Amino acid sequence: MTSYERRALYRFVTLYLGSVFALLAVIGYLFFENNVSMMKSAVKFEMMDQARKLSSQIIFKAMSGEQIQPEVYLGGLNRSRFEVGYYDAKKRAFYTQIPDFADFDLSFSIKGGSYYTVLEEPSGHLGVHYIILKEGRLTLEMGALRIKMIRYLILSFILMGFVGYFLGRLFLAPVHEKIESLDRFIDDTTHELNTPITAILMTIESLKGCDAKKLKRLEVSSKRLSLTYDSLTYRLRENNKESFRERFSFTQLLMERLGYFKELIEAKKLTIETHVDELTVLMDKESAIRLIDNLLSNAIKYNNLDGSITLSIEDGRLIISDDGIGIDPSVQKEIFKRYRRADKDRGGFGIGLDIVLSVCKQYDIGIDVESERGKGSRFTLNFRRVKA
Repeated sequence: MTSYERRALYRFVTLYLGSVFALLAVIGYLFFENNVSMMKSAVKFEMMDQARKLSSQIIFKAMSGEQIQPEVYLGGLNRSRFEVGYYDAKKRAFYTQIPDFADFDLSFSIKGGSYYTVLEEPSGHLGVHYIILKEGRLTLEMGALRIKMIRYLILSFILMGFVGYFLGRLFLAPVHEKIESLDRFIDDTTHELNTPITAILMTIESLKGCDAKKLKRLEVSSKRLSLTYDSLTYRLRENNKESFRERFSFTQLLMERLGYFKELIEAKKLTIETHVDELTVLMDKESAIRLIDNLLSNAIKYNNLDGSITLSIEDGRLIISDDGIGIDPSVQKEIFKRYRRADKDRGGFGIGLDIVLSVCKQYDIGIDVESERGKGSRFTLNFRRVKA
């Protein structure tokens, strides 16, 4: 799976899981609130029913004519799971398991996580005018329900994450096949081009006595073709290639590659200015070559006739600037994407800067672009993390 496919898959899964989480959260919240409401209603009904039963027992006992002590009788009356309190008309307790109760005017109330029911008895049998019931377990039951809902939500989220991942892979499969087919086509094409490109370059080197302009034109064209071939083959090998890091002079390599571009530079009559300090790096040399070649190639390709290019290495940074056509601000964020080109009129496959960004990410090289349409571009690479 390529980096673009992985990025697309991660975006799909993130969006999918975000939507699933929001949906599950809403459903879970509504389910929880509905259950809490039902639990409260059930407890309220049960408490009122129990209070009426206690009231009936008190009335029956009062009408029986037996001589009893109300405090003793009331203390042994309750057999339910609720705590109970019995109060007279002045709200003084005969017997209570609920100390400091004061909300006699509310038939049902919630305080401190406990639920209270007040049943008023105007007849005052056995002197009881108020029966108070307290329920303290409902809050714990709701807390247990909340924890259970969160667990189900997390499990559902994980399950949907697996589903989303495999759905994403399934949807990307046709795209992956197309990309593989395109890569195979490019691989086969570049393989077939290798031999004739090598033969052309060797033949040009051996030619003598030919027209200098024609020979120069052949050298420029063949090197452009060779650079394109090198970029394509590097791009295809990148995912399967293990990078071999070595210590070498990046400054020396830059000057060597600048010599390789001599014919291309002379063909556009460009002026080259260099200000380079010594920079030694620890990285794969082929990757460094691709980094230099693609930046130099773009600086030449998108420059104007009789233009100029400035190369500088200072404080661990490589700066390549030109006074060419520049890059429009609206497309500057797109130029590092594969097959994207800032200017379609000047050719290219749109893979050069994609390779540059890939190498920078691999070696943690900072990259910055400054450009203005019609005034040129400036690419800055920070090698401080790979300096040897």
